[in-house]
Amino acid sequence: MLRVTFLGTSGATPTKSRFLPSVSIEREGSVFLFDCGEGTQMQMMRYGISPQKVKAIFISHLHGDHVIGLAGLLRSMALNARKEEISIFIPKGYEGGINALISFDKALFGYKIRVIGIPRRVSKLLDGKDFTISSFPLKHTLPSSGFVFREKEKRRFVKSKYEKYKIKGMDFSRISKSGKLKISGRTIALKDVTEVVKGKAIVYASDTRPSKSTIKASSNADLLIHESSYMSSEKDLARERMHSTAAEAAEVARESIAERLILTHISARYKDTKPMEEEARKIFPNTNVANDGDVISL
Repeated sequence: MLRVTFLGTSGATPTKSRFLPSVSIEREGSVFLFDCGEGTQMQMMRYGISPQKVKAIFISHLHGDHVIGLAGLLRSMALNARKEEISIFIPKGYEGGINALISFDKALFGYKIRVIGIPRRVSKLLDGKDFTISSFPLKHTLPSSGFVFREKEKRRFVKSKYEKYKIKGMDFSRISKSGKLKISGRTIALKDVTEVVKGKAIVYASDTRPSKSTIKASSNADLLIHESSYMSSEKDLARERMHSTAAEAAEVARESIAERLILTHISARYKDTKPMEEEARKIFPNTNVANDGDVISL
């Protein structure tokens, strides 16, 4: 199961109820962090996410509201005796900014920190045993990256099929390893008793104008997390500052045939986000505005 926690859902400046951008994805005891705004480590404590379980951090771009929390988080990991290496991904060309943020006070780290540049193209960043994390380019005032967390396809035994062939006990492990099994003189292939299950896909696109690259990356995604800094009444400001409105994010979700849309990176000017949610739902009904602490399980 994938567990998505919204740690910070404000854009540019925090509010009393919204911290700055950060989203965590948990899978089988591992945590992957997407953006790390000011106060992220406080939110992780508040919502029960262990910093020591963070395997990698993905920074969409180097604007302060997405990265300032990184310095404190890394230092807390060190003070809590972390030994495991951690990778930090940042758009290529901005590695120096991250290194400066990490080393400004000559803090001592008892673990290795790898800062890795993200190319300005679709790129696979991590290839786990049964999932991948990839990036795609966004349209913002600085080079920015969106991210796709995708589980790999897997085969699942179908009861009606394996009972037909009287497969039981150790037969399951044997046919899984060899791809076939002989029972009563009959050869049974793994595909005869299983089905392919599509993996879940989560897309994170923060600080961007609507883009073809986001639509392509989000094709048939189970969850699209898209920035919604403004409502359509501020569409000129959104265009000027290279952000998206709620309606524009909804159009991206509709065109990509995503299953669900969550709006985040909400401008501090919106105290009540109900009208924003309603604006998006007119275009893409399965939409919600994220609040700090919201959890989605897939």
